[in-house]
Amino acid sequence: MMKTVSIALLLVLTLAACSTQSAPPKDAPASESSIFHLTSTWNTEEGRSIHLRDLQGKTLVVVMIYTTCKASCPRLVADMLAIRAGVPAKIAGKVQYVLVSIDPEHDTPEALKAFAISKEMDGEEWTFLQGDPASVREFANVLAVRYKEISPMDFSHSNIISVFNPAGDLVHQQEGLGVNNKETIAAIQKSAGHE
Repeated sequence: MMKTVSIALLLVLTLAACSTQSAPPKDAPASESSIFHLTSTWNTEEGRSIHLRDLQGKTLVVVMIYTTCKASCPRLVADMLAIRAGVPAKIAGKVQYVLVSIDPEHDTPEALKAFAISKEMDGEEWTFLQGDPASVREFANVLAVRYKEISPMDFSHSNIISVFNPAGDLVHQQEGLGVNNKETIAAIQKSAGHE
């Protein structure tokens, strides 16, 4: 009887210890809601072809923009840069910043690369993605980002920055422009295993 109680107590303590982990291990299997189940193919600003699962293992900070935007996208880019600046150096290598174009017709890999360089976002921690229109729409739906072409090269769209844990699960969203990013940075730190 005592041995059974001891084993049960050990099991409870083990489960409790496991439940306090803030970030899944790098090789954790993707949950049912993980973005890594999306099978779409994307082109990076470097001209490489990837799947979202190729980004698995890092905390992802994702925003949807288009490079010819003159209104809200420059502010979203500034918000991404501010978030990057606020993330502690000790976890910088565990975070990937992903900018997904909602205008794949004009935002070719070459255009995305030029944009990345112009904004000083061409380091390894930055990834720009161009997909086909169906893939972009599918990903936007996952992020709850709404967008609509209102004229050639001009879109109306939501202003949302999303944080995904290393297993591809959505853990936080920041909506709006120029908002306080403390909660977003805290979510990134928690996801990357550093609070």
